[in-house]
Amino acid sequence: MAHANGLRFGTYGTVFGSRPLVAISAPEGLEVTVEIWLQPRGTWDSGTFLTFHLPGKSSEFSLRQSQTDLLVKAGRREDESHSKAAYFYVRGAFRRGGPAFITVTTDGQSLGVYLNGVLALPRTPLRISANVLTGRLILGDSTGQPDSWSGEMFGLAIYRGQFTGPQVRDNYMAWKQTGRPEIAAQERATALYTFDEHAGCLVHDKAGSGVDLSIPEKYQVLDKIVLEPFWTEFEVSLSYWDAFKNIVGFIPFGFCFYAYLTTLHIRRARLITVGLGAIVSFTIEILQAFLPTRDSGTTDIITNTLGTWMGAAACRLSMLILVRFLSWLPSAYSHN
Repeated sequence: MAHANGLRFGTYGTVFGSRPLVAISAPEGLEVTVEIWLQPRGTWDSGTFLTFHLPGKSSEFSLRQSQTDLLVKAGRREDESHSKAAYFYVRGAFRRGGPAFITVTTDGQSLGVYLNGVLALPRTPLRISANVLTGRLILGDSTGQPDSWSGEMFGLAIYRGQFTGPQVRDNYMAWKQTGRPEIAAQERATALYTFDEHAGCLVHDKAGSGVDLSIPEKYQVLDKIVLEPFWTEFEVSLSYWDAFKNIVGFIPFGFCFYAYLTTLHIRRARLITVGLGAIVSFTIEILQAFLPTRDSGTTDIITNTLGTWMGAAACRLSMLILVRFLSWLPSAYSHN
């Protein structure tokens, strides 16, 4: 930003930490607090704006805008197996459309979320491991598949220790008035980014950790997934169900190819048409693994193939109906 502190994210953008950051040190206890001050571009947008990345591992801590709601992913629930992550929703966190100051604080056994200095999610029992807030810090996006967030960030801080309600409110007011936390909080900061560089592609850490943030010249996604399994792609959201548009998109493909193969009197035209649809879809998903702005998953292969089959079935049904009324049509139309 030219005249104020902040970092602006467009349609596709991300910022990476120069090296892994350890927010929690086991000998010092698992108490940690994360503050982030930001304003989304739109209240009905979605995207991950903060996550920690360890190569070869899925993130156990991330903050995501889900339209007007805030989604917090952190650690594991006490009543779930080790393979289950804990998700918390803060409803209406971005409904007002203005800047939102988010504070997430934990003592390793429970987690609380504050919005603009006010408790928005009561402290919830939660098992936090020492590596939850460990890894390469990523702003404006997720890992594995693109999940870009658009908007502006005005400040980010990570502290050793759990904040009380009054401490959260005091820091919120300090950020609003001075653009940085109060002095007492700064002394406990593991990382502090005030985004006051105003130019360049490097964001400096003001807490002395040496973990600066860099803006890559070209948009990229760390640990891009190739052909993500459909059971891990699945989520209850409009963005996932939009994948079923692929069914409609491949119906013309199946219809036209089946009609063409039938005119050539090729046996098993339907099976060949569906196979071609699957091959084309598989090729597209492999190529999309090399495009940072596109997902590469198996859900699209399934829906594209289904759309191809439906197109071929619709074509065959149409031909059978037409044969009844137009006897001059080739008899092959009714046998494939």
